[in-house]
Amino acid sequence: MDIAILLLALIICISVIAIKFNPESIEFPFSVKSQLFTAAERQFLNTIETAVAGEFRVLCRVKLCDLVTLKQNTNKKLAKSALVKAGARHVDFVLCNKDDMTPVLAIDLVYGSGKNGHNTQRDFFVSGALDTAAIPHARIKARGGYTLSEIQECIETKLVPLRRRQGKIPFSHRNAKPSVIQQKKRPTRPLSQSRKYAA
Repeated sequence: MDIAILLLALIICISVIAIKFNPESIEFPFSVKSQLFTAAERQFLNTIETAVAGEFRVLCRVKLCDLVTLKQNTNKKLAKSALVKAGARHVDFVLCNKDDMTPVLAIDLVYGSGKNGHNTQRDFFVSGALDTAAIPHARIKARGGYTLSEIQECIETKLVPLRRRQGKIPFSHRNAKPSVIQQKKRPTRPLSQSRKYAA
């Protein structure tokens, strides 16, 4: 009698589990999004891809925890808290080395009114994490029109240490005449003013 009751209870449990995990009984309340990026994001992405001229791969909406890793011997409590925070944050765009996909530059679009969830104020956790990991971070105000030179200048400003290690000419200087670059590197003072003070 006891065995019959146990078998019946077991059959009921198996039936409940089978119903619960039956793929046909699971509901997915989703539909396709009308667009993956906002108009400003699409325009910005196109401009970035043109600006880097194929030197870097451009990734979009990368989780912070995919860009940084915990240091060895980190306190367990601190590590858990940091991972939770990093998992809840993302960077809008990341430039990566084409050869090994190493992160080179993180870029965030900043909306003045907090549109579409973008923070108007600097997230010090994101900035601190990227700074500690030695990943440059650029925050660019979202607006209706970007010029190629503006984006190139912004990128090159953040990539100065990388360019020094590479010994390469920045994007913004590649098509410029040597005399123009030289003038930027060596600012001059008015001769009349110099003579005045020399006298």
